[in-house]
Amino acid sequence: MKLVFYIYRLFLPLFIGSMITFAFILELVDLMMNIWKYIFNFVPPAVVGTIMLNFLPKTFTWAVPLSVLFASCFMLSSLYSKNELTALFASGISLIRWSMPLIVFAAALSVGLFIFQDKVVVKSSLKYEELKTKALRQEKNQSNDNIVIISEDGRKIYKAAYYDDERKSIHQLYVVDRNENRELVSIIYADAAFWDNDDGHWYIQAGVEYIYEDGMLKCGSVNTVDEMELTEPPETFRNNTISVESATVAESKAYIRHLQKAGLPFAESLSQYYNKFSFPFVVLIVAFLSIGISGKSQRNVFVISLTLSLGMAVLFYVTQMITMLMAKFGMLPPLVGAWAPVVIFIGISLVLLKYTHT
Repeated sequence: MKLVFYIYRLFLPLFIGSMITFAFILELVDLMMNIWKYIFNFVPPAVVGTIMLNFLPKTFTWAVPLSVLFASCFMLSSLYSKNELTALFASGISLIRWSMPLIVFAAALSVGLFIFQDKVVVKSSLKYEELKTKALRQEKNQSNDNIVIISEDGRKIYKAAYYDDERKSIHQLYVVDRNENRELVSIIYADAAFWDNDDGHWYIQAGVEYIYEDGMLKCGSVNTVDEMELTEPPETFRNNTISVESATVAESKAYIRHLQKAGLPFAESLSQYYNKFSFPFVVLIVAFLSIGISGKSQRNVFVISLTLSLGMAVLFYVTQMITMLMAKFGMLPPLVGAWAPVVIFIGISLVLLKYTHT
């Protein structure tokens, strides 16, 4: 137990100090990237401070893996250089047994990072984007294309080629109407539909309605909302696409279910959803790497250990980027695209740990 407390007494100050430092550097980088935009738009310092405050939780998610890597390498190299680990190994304590407190801490930190991302980072990141967009007067384009909307419990389906938010118009619109048993009632096609704010109605251009009766489709013209039964407001057709990376687990799951139900591509979103669970394990991976690589050299232990560990961490991110792209284009299942790098690099870390010189 004394050994566990000794390890944490050495590790935690390094970890906390480096995490604060890395978070501050990331905040400073974001500020430097946007400072001229803030000045040009006369953004008050108080607003800039609020924007930076909402960006802070995101910096911690990036700083945690770096901090674990730096603190582990520094502590281990220091112990190696003072021959403290050599004395422990000579007394019969293995490296795996000695490093178990670090591994347990990294595993707990991975779980904590996942919860922190889902409960805190998502909300603060959305607030950060909202405040930044408002301060810099950046308008979001809410026009949309390739639209599929299911409403009224699946009884009505809208499909459109394009929605112009500025003109409040829909182009190449199909409306499929079904009864409670999901049987076809009618199909409506219109070259265009235009929203009248005064009347609160859609007006149809070159609309044709095909009514299904007795196994036949009967054709008629459509001109107004009452004839067409187009009940959805313009807001429904806007570009309200959710980025799974900036949504909670529950929101992401509901959004993916919507994509599957609408028959839209969902492989990329599903791989990002799984990545929410796999990404926090990078903390455990860098802990394994730093332990496994430390002590590979008898000279410049810290520099060499940190360089090799950083190189392996970069290789992990590159591998993850490749597998996520492969999942996006259907070359890998989404689950494999998100988790394969984690499994591969934990395996590599365990091999390094097994053959580390003690």
